[in-house]
Amino acid sequence: MLDKMTPNQRLMIAVVLSILFFVAYTFIFPPKEAQNEKSNQVNSQSAINTQDSSAAQPQVAKVEEAVSHNISSDEKMAANDLSTLVTITSGKFILKLDTLGRISSKVLLQDKYNDKDDKHAQLIPDAGAKPLFIRFLDPALNEEAAKVPYKTTHSELLVDNGSQKVTLTQELLSLKVTKEIVFFADGHYDVKISLSEDKRYFVYLGQRPRITEQMMTISGAMVYTDNEIVTIIKDGDAEGRKTFTGVELISAFDQYSATIMYGFSKDTNIIVERDRDDNPVIYFEALKDMIFSGYIGQKEYKTLNSINPVLTNAIEYGWFTFASKPLFQLLSWLHGIFGNWGWSIVALTLIIRAVLYPLTYKGMVSMQKMKDLSPHIKELQKKYKGDPQRMNAAVMDTYKKHGANPLGGCLPMLLQIPVFFAIYRVLLNAVELQGAEWALWISDLSRMDSTFILPILMGASMYYQQKLTPSNFTDPMQEKIFKFLPIIFTFFFLTFPSGLVLYWFVNNLFSITQQFIVNRQFKNAKEAEIATHKHAEKKDD
Repeated sequence: MLDKMTPNQRLMIAVVLSILFFVAYTFIFPPKEAQNEKSNQVNSQSAINTQDSSAAQPQVAKVEEAVSHNISSDEKMAANDLSTLVTITSGKFILKLDTLGRISSKVLLQDKYNDKDDKHAQLIPDAGAKPLFIRFLDPALNEEAAKVPYKTTHSELLVDNGSQKVTLTQELLSLKVTKEIVFFADGHYDVKISLSEDKRYFVYLGQRPRITEQMMTISGAMVYTDNEIVTIIKDGDAEGRKTFTGVELISAFDQYSATIMYGFSKDTNIIVERDRDDNPVIYFEALKDMIFSGYIGQKEYKTLNSINPVLTNAIEYGWFTFASKPLFQLLSWLHGIFGNWGWSIVALTLIIRAVLYPLTYKGMVSMQKMKDLSPHIKELQKKYKGDPQRMNAAVMDTYKKHGANPLGGCLPMLLQIPVFFAIYRVLLNAVELQGAEWALWISDLSRMDSTFILPILMGASMYYQQKLTPSNFTDPMQEKIFKFLPIIFTFFFLTFPSGLVLYWFVNNLFSITQQFIVNRQFKNAKEAEIATHKHAEKKDD
């Protein structure tokens, strides 16, 4: 059946299968980047081999000593302490510290960041480890610390401009713990933890925000090291204990937001374990006097870059990060020109189409030639029906004689699929699209078009593009299937973010324009050929 299909038909099948494969594979096998440190199981039954075990640091042995002290799931998923010790208020957020010295709550006040229930986004989950939670290696000391509340120098702080500092102290029988925290209006904070005596202890990053999750996005934990290696541990996939050194940042993230810690010394031991649901829990072994920084908020590129450029690595695009990062930077640059994310997407689509124009033009021309040769190919197939070898030779000779390539219309367009997936990841992960308006009816490019106007326009443009594109169906069933593709894609895109649907729609419009131009060129060439032939006949008469 496939040998009777035109390159355009094969292309459509390839696109559909590629998309379906990409969706299914991303769900089943989330991206797992190279790991650069030695990994160990919580139990002693087996060990996890990393891709670069030779990079293990001497400090790993120090962490091994902690393995004998098992951390129970109950301790890692400690219940909330409902007593609020300090409230930090900004025009953009409200953050709370509880009596255990943890960040127990952070609520974003901007409506554009609201959750799926249209409530202000709460970035700290009710269950799970909280940011800045301290756990001691000594069981008795740890038990005491869980019962003794911290004291504070301030119960309320306002950080609309500049920064504000609060000092928390915990007086234990044999130890005094001091946390000096400076909060900034952009959402980041600096921390200094001091102990009156040197004790082994660990500081927790906290569980990831649970606000927005969409198909084909990754949620979980990230470790980014100084050799630019990213390790992603997806929720539900955490396996035992992994240790890292030389870490630039650690992150627990969902689609748009993240809890991040950074600014560690190179020899800081970062540990990743699993909780009762096999979700990753990240913490690090701290010093007697420990200084580091953190950020809790949206993964907005400009904000992260202004705090510390290394934080932009917390924006992760999966397999296509190498292409998606520069595409987003181009999109952001265009936004600086147009001041509107919707029109920036339109401009980005135009630039991509212009760059790929030679490929798409070549593909369209090849499809036109294949269409023109189709009647002759059918005659050859009929003529040599009983001799496949001679038939194939005759067909290939015909293609060669007329400069047609059976794969010419397929391969150039297949090369565009990685570009589509790269821009797909950009538009799916760009928090900047939240609350971004475009046209009269779209108020948020990160959410589906509730009016369904844009998906319908996309489907209509795909149908018209199909009508313009040369095709030659030999199987009625194939023709019926391809006629339904615009409808299938329309339903497929109904729940997609409007920004992505806008990209696909505009891309279709450019394809239609280009196909129209190619069709007109071939029509004019044929008319000129006919006119020349008639003129020659008259001249002979």
